[in-house]
Amino acid sequence: MKSKITNHATIIIGLLLLAVSLYLIKTSNDPQGIMRTLPYVCIGIGCGLFGHGMGNVISERAINSYPELKRQLDIEKNDERNVAIANRAKGKAFDMMTFVFGALMLSFALMGIDMVAVLLLVFAYLLVHGFALYYRFKFDKEM
Repeated sequence: MKSKITNHATIIIGLLLLAVSLYLIKTSNDPQGIMRTLPYVCIGIGCGLFGHGMGNVISERAINSYPELKRQLDIEKNDERNVAIANRAKGKAFDMMTFVFGALMLSFALMGIDMVAVLLLVFAYLLVHGFALYYRFKFDKEM
């Protein structure tokens, strides 16, 4: 039930974002500053939310008509082997992300990109690694 409400709310929020951004594009004669890009960012986020919500609703309806298929998918989704493979893939992706974002920050700094953009990227990088350390310590205590 909660999943249904969440999916429908995602669809509605996506449509509202899309409508607001289209309204902003039509009514702004000479946008300045952030208003030049904000409507287009809202279009992207709104379309993404709408597509995600609709995809979930359609897949739920398709699966609910075949209970045996739903049971089989639940078994495969929660299988220990599949969970271990997914966690290992996430770990490898995180390791790659560390070096890619490090190189990206260095190249942005050397190219003379605006300091605010570089600092935001550094903050996001450190935030992700802070969470990684937090969960590393938490899981070390649990296991």
